Amino acid sequence: MSARILELRYAAPSQVLATPAASSLELALEGARTVGVSGRVKQVELFRDALLLAAAIRDSDLRYKGKDRTAYLAYLMKQGKKASKAIWEAQKSFLENAFGDEAPRPRGLDPILSVDPDEVSLEVFSKDESAYARLAFDNALFEQRTAAHGTTLADLSPALLEQVERLRSYQPLDFSASNAAKGTAAAPALQRSVELPDAWLRGFLQVQSAATLPATTLELKPVDLYNVLFTLRTRKAKKPPRGLRFELVPGERPRLTLEPWEITVETHGAVYNGPSPRIVRLYGRQRLLALTRALPHLRSVKIHLLGAGLPSFWVLDMGLARLTIAFTSWAESQWGSTASFDALIPGEGKQAEVDAVAKLLAAEGPRSLAQLAASTNHSELEVRSLLQQACLRGQALFDRDRGVFRPRALLPQPVDLAAIRFGSPREAAAHRLLATEGAITITKLHNLSGEGSEISGEVVDAQARRSFVPRFTSNLEGQVKEAFCNCPSYQRSALREGPCEHMIALFVFFKRKAAETERLRLTPEGRKLIRAETRTFLQRDSAGYQRRCRLTLDDRTVRSEVHETAAGEALAEPRFQRLWFDSDSAARDAYFERLDQLAKEGFIDIDAESA
Repeated sequence: MSARILELRYAAPSQVLATPAASSLELALEGARTVGVSGRVKQVELFRDALLLAAAIRDSDLRYKGKDRTAYLAYLMKQGKKASKAIWEAQKSFLENAFGDEAPRPRGLDPILSVDPDEVSLEVFSKDESAYARLAFDNALFEQRTAAHGTTLADLSPALLEQVERLRSYQPLDFSASNAAKGTAAAPALQRSVELPDAWLRGFLQVQSAATLPATTLELKPVDLYNVLFTLRTRKAKKPPRGLRFELVPGERPRLTLEPWEITVETHGAVYNGPSPRIVRLYGRQRLLALTRALPHLRSVKIHLLGAGLPSFWVLDMGLARLTIAFTSWAESQWGSTASFDALIPGEGKQAEVDAVAKLLAAEGPRSLAQLAASTNHSELEVRSLLQQACLRGQALFDRDRGVFRPRALLPQPVDLAAIRFGSPREAAAHRLLATEGAITITKLHNLSGEGSEISGEVVDAQARRSFVPRFTSNLEGQVKEAFCNCPSYQRSALREGPCEHMIALFVFFKRKAAETERLRLTPEGRKLIRAETRTFLQRDSAGYQRRCRLTLDDRTVRSEVHETAAGEALAEPRFQRLWFDSDSAARDAYFERLDQLAKEGFIDIDAESA
């Protein structure tokens, strides 16, 4: 994917000016647009902690970092193994001369500041491109507020954050954000260039596009988040799965289970009112530790769960400040993102219609979907698709907390959707194979108990005039552990350059097939295709009592295994039952009748991956 180089210019660096009587925070804005806001902050401690929390999410990076092997290589040289000292010194000298003066450009945009009629917001994207945060300050937080509405970039340097850390609540704080130099002795202008790859834009804009999708909403109390963070901080998982499991039963409060310890947190928020029991499993939970700073100001937490492989949105209500965070599992994952992004691409709409909706939103300000549909000649479904495309082009965003769309011009010109449709040429080639009828076949699917799944397939590439046999093994967290393909790309570099298009095509095909199979299970026609299956169901209460039921359908046989435990101890020996039927259809009817009965009794299907 291509990358563009942006030249940014700030009139002066951001700074904090402090005197014994008062302090002032001057936030420098990029000079290409006329945007600004100023006022006296009423709650200094809230303003400080919220700003530092957003900066912490921006600086977070959970990617694997290799260990420094310099000392070990020096030890090998002392032992006279593998390489001589002369060769090692020559290598270091060559690298220093060739690349020593090359400083890498920062990747991605600076924090994005938007001034709306009702609030001031700051958007950030983490270094590993797996977490997005939007911090919004209500107008009531500022006394004598003056503003010029619009969107631009802000200078939020580490030096500024050190000064913000020293702000105290007993000192009045004046806040101003503008693209003009302040004072008579202004600091010299700040200029720098940043690299803006299409891949960065793709992740940033896709996360915001995901915010427009329907979601299951849960409400937690601050103590619930504290209990989860305390457990994560005091324990370290040494084996998978490392998920955060939401157990949702209609009429009951959600329960949060931390894997692999199976520690259950009983929540104190609103009850779940969904149609049936379900389980939702999220990964990447270590990112939640960044929310610790928000706990003293927290009033409530709303969690919006979208679906399998999609982001989860956490809305933290801190009174006059609200923080919306989207956590994903896409960091350094060319596998998971390929399948997940499929659901985020809206239907193709006419460019003129998308521009018209974006122009209407910019003229009228923040509006709900119903209000925008009433102002146009389109249905709400059509307007949602157009707005989702506007979000992907950087022309708008969806405020998940307020439930409104807001105008926000990320770049002077809208982003080209064709440039961010695929993450790489290999993904584009993989989707070409997926679009060919019958080109991909799953030849073997082996579920490894307690480990994951092994998938083998055959991919017929008409352009290459041959077929390939990719295979891979994924663990319980959906991460690929081992992979193989007989294509030239894999034979040349294995996985060092990422998965080949045949592996990607098989992976996406497998994910689509699994989703389609799960959907067909809910229909009579789909159930007729199932002849062998095993599902595990769980029921628990707040006292720690739980029942685990494992049902197996195998042609004309139905087997049942029930375990009952209380506070981690088995109450009795497991109960086993095996039933034989005259036909496979009778066995299948009895099996699904038992599954439906368990769902009515409040059992959760823990084998169904909801997210």
